[in-house]
Amino acid sequence: MTIDGSLLAFTGIVALLTVLPGADMALVAKVTLNEGRRAAFLTSLGITAGLPIHATASALGLSIVLATSAEAFTVVKVAGAGYLAYLGIRTLRDSFRRDFGPSATPRRTKAAGAFAQGFLTNVLNPKVALFYLTFLPQFIAPGDSVLAKSLLLAGIHAGLGLVWLPLYALAIDRLGRLVEGARRWLERVSGGALIGLGVRLAFERR
Repeated sequence: MTIDGSLLAFTGIVALLTVLPGADMALVAKVTLNEGRRAAFLTSLGITAGLPIHATASALGLSIVLATSAEAFTVVKVAGAGYLAYLGIRTLRDSFRRDFGPSATPRRTKAAGAFAQGFLTNVLNPKVALFYLTFLPQFIAPGDSVLAKSLLLAGIHAGLGLVWLPLYALAIDRLGRLVEGARRWLERVSGGALIGLGVRLAFERR
């Protein structure tokens, strides 16, 4: 059986990108500390569910609109930045209000809400759309079905995310339980990171 070298190269590159700190990891940390590991997994599922959307948009040429239209890019950018900032501010607020003592339990959230946080964070990020638009074509051969190959590549990316993000959530949860006072400060750091990423996205240029 012949191994597709382009798929191996793609897998290696996106594996490195997956473990780099960014909005996904900040959001998963926030959800883990505030709502528990189950909610963090659903948020991870929401994040990865956004990837096929970007792959389809890239394959159909819709992402070109973001790349060529300043107005469209700005609208999506502002929406994504605002959502990240909202999540960060809410996280900081909750870190000052919640009980983080030994008897404290994570706040319960509905599955749909946890999923939506991840999905919206990913779909409203124009950087992901532009990344897919410029990156995926490099791994699509002339005879390939563009849509099918794009979805395959997005599936690989999503699979890596579903492995890494829950492991990361487990590590954050264990650290928060082992170190006295760490849970509160980890939540504040994740909230501050979300706000910072929102501000960075707001000033992002194409």
